[in-house]
Amino acid sequence: MSEIPVDIDHAKHSVGGAGGHWFRRVTHIAMCIIPFAYYLRGEEIAGIVNLNPRDFIIAVLILFVLIEAIRVKMKIVIVGQREYEANQISALGWGAFAVCLALILAPQEGAGLEAGKYTIPLICGLTFVDPVMGEVKRAKKGMKNAILIGLIVSYSIWLASVMLFSTPLLAAVLLAPLTVAGEVPRLTWIDDNATMILFPLIPLILVDWIF
Repeated sequence: MSEIPVDIDHAKHSVGGAGGHWFRRVTHIAMCIIPFAYYLRGEEIAGIVNLNPRDFIIAVLILFVLIEAIRVKMKIVIVGQREYEANQISALGWGAFAVCLALILAPQEGAGLEAGKYTIPLICGLTFVDPVMGEVKRAKKGMKNAILIGLIVSYSIWLASVMLFSTPLLAAVLLAPLTVAGEVPRLTWIDDNATMILFPLIPLILVDWIF
């Protein structure tokens, strides 16, 4: 199967059933803590293993790749994961990969949370927009409604970043819909946990490199 039905009820295909599904959702949302921990306590956390924050994230990325390779090789699925993830890179693996790339590659200026003016909305867009859109589709409300609600949530996150972290308004206006666009493809070879970050991250990196 190369595509996943838009309105599939993932709870029926998750390890642990409905409980596993909601555990997955809560874990997904909790990932919003990552950029705040990185910018507020990054030096302290990385210092535990005598690394700087950027090198620490690179090490975490490599560790996740190794763990995911072993998991797929052994066909292991844990609570909240879906049956088909036994044979391919999991949503968690793709999400970890994309989050690490955002922390490593997104432009960072200033200090404290302002240094995360791009990274924070990139990652929070994934952690909040994805489960919201997923539940709209699971409720059989259709992709159009999922996109509409996703845009509302995504713009709320990006515009909040404009006010709180000095994210440029133009970047928020242009990148917020790309977060939602990353949820639209229904493919098995790459998860939307990756595309929801990569779609806005790639043009952001290109514009920063050019200018």
